[in-house]
Amino acid sequence: QVPLVESGGGLVQPGGSLRLSCAANRAIFRDYAMAWYRQAPGKEREMVASITSGGTTDYSDAVKGRFTASRDNAKNMLYLQMNSLKPEDTAVYYCNGYPINSPTWFAVFGSWGQGTQVTVSS
Repeated sequence: QVPLVESGGGLVQPGGSLRLSCAANRAIFRDYAMAWYRQAPGKEREMVASITSGGTTDYSDAVKGRFTASRDNAKNMLYLQMNSLKPEDTAVYYCNGYPINSPTWFAVFGSWGQGTQVTVSS
């Protein structure tokens, strides 16, 4: 399995920006589609951005136009640039394989990291 470590969260004012990073310590990471997910208190975990191994991205309607996912396969790194942040973006953010709960996901990833807290508040 591929351990994943998220970082870069913090407290930011509405309208501000943050850049999240996700480190994978195995080169096999580069062969898989990845995604950023988030979970707000009392809500289900949701996917906000996905990125294929080749770099094609897709976004949820809630973040489209504000968030940008990218990856550096040479460094086994995944990124999420978040601009124009809103209070409703407040959540714990996770990276993981995409899609989750597939046989491939269980074989390659199979678990979640600690996530990184993003709080958008004035």
